Amino acid sequence: MSPICLGGMMFGWWGGNGYDESEKMIRRAVEAGVNFIDTADVYANGESEELIGRFLAESGLRDDIVLATKVNGQMGEGPNQGGNSRGWIMRAVEDSLRRLRTDRIDLYQIHRPDLAVDLDETLGALTDLVRAGKVRYIGCSTFPAHRVVESHWVAERRQRERFVSEQPPYSILARGVEADLLPVCRRYGMGVLAWSPLAGGWLSGRYREGAELPESRRAALLPARYDMTLEENRRKLAATERLALLAEKAGLSLVQLALQFVIQHPAVTSAIIGPRTMEHLDSHLEALDVRLPSDVLDEIDEIVPPGLTLNAADTGWRPPELLDPALRRRQ
Repeated sequence: MSPICLGGMMFGWWGGNGYDESEKMIRRAVEAGVNFIDTADVYANGESEELIGRFLAESGLRDDIVLATKVNGQMGEGPNQGGNSRGWIMRAVEDSLRRLRTDRIDLYQIHRPDLAVDLDETLGALTDLVRAGKVRYIGCSTFPAHRVVESHWVAERRQRERFVSEQPPYSILARGVEADLLPVCRRYGMGVLAWSPLAGGWLSGRYREGAELPESRRAALLPARYDMTLEENRRKLAATERLALLAEKAGLSLVQLALQFVIQHPAVTSAIIGPRTMEHLDSHLEALDVRLPSDVLDEIDEIVPPGLTLNAADTGWRPPELLDPALRRRQ
């Protein structure tokens, strides 16, 4: 697969892109050598899948693309319209196949852990989809390392298909997965598809000390990741400023520095980009033309040490034991 994957989160109403804009970006990425597209049913409530499916059907490029999507997010108000149960997976995959206008999904991923559902139930449903030819491979996203290991244990003991890939949040500002998840993926021969390599826009070049902070839908919906009254985000801004100066000294854009940092990790298969505009996409594709020397990587380690995530809110999923005091206090 290409070292950059085109993420579809900004296709549809979420990113303000209709078919014409989305089609141009997908075609531009494919022409640049990108052969991997990742989306999810929950992105723009299915619209992202619809736009990608229309492009692949009308362009005749379906067989040239590794097509990935995800299941887990809430797709309706009912209690059974989301999660990792067999009932929902079997319904959701048919909806995704219809929206994507295809007879198979190359990589079908569990978007987040669901501790209310036994892993064997989830893997059993996914195994049946693989055997039916509707899914070729299965993966997980934002799973902690111990959950990945448990999934392999269940797959071996119960003769299920195993996850062949994990999709974690990974960037210079969120390096926590370097301590355990990435080594586990290497040990088990899993592909790693890093999401948010630009740290949710922090490493896009728009966040600089002394400059007015950009407004965005993400900042409004995820204040814990962007609220500058929080010490964690002030640390992110300080690190981002130092990284921007490092990139300038190295003759690179901050985007190139950030994407190549992720791509050059030996465990990483592909970095997922989520451009909202053609200008964003072109700046991301420019990262394919460079490689970071060891001295630049050493300086990055000095700014954000290996294994450190500056803001825990950037991990994408936190165990309920950290969120609910009742789960860590004996009654």
